[in-house]
Amino acid sequence: MSKSVTIRVPEELHAQLQERAETEGTTVTALITEAARNAVRDPRLEGAAEVFRQFVADNADAFDAAFPDDTPARLDAAGHQGRAA
Repeated sequence: MSKSVTIRVPEELHAQLQERAETEGTTVTALITEAARNAVRDPRLEGAAEVFRQFVADNADAFDAAFPDDTPARLDAAGHQGRAA
């Protein structure tokens, strides 16, 4: 279920929102909804995905050694194709 919210923005900003929405193939509502989601996102999560990816990359050999039957083909930290099991 969604809730309606009315906001007032300057005409110039509205025009910019419409232009961007058209360019991205979306709606002004979708742009504003995404901006609202970003506004309430927990700042402690910023960068968490990159920290996790780096942890996995740094410890991939230890995981591979501990679970040799489950070693996937993977990309290394530089984005190059890794080795397969």
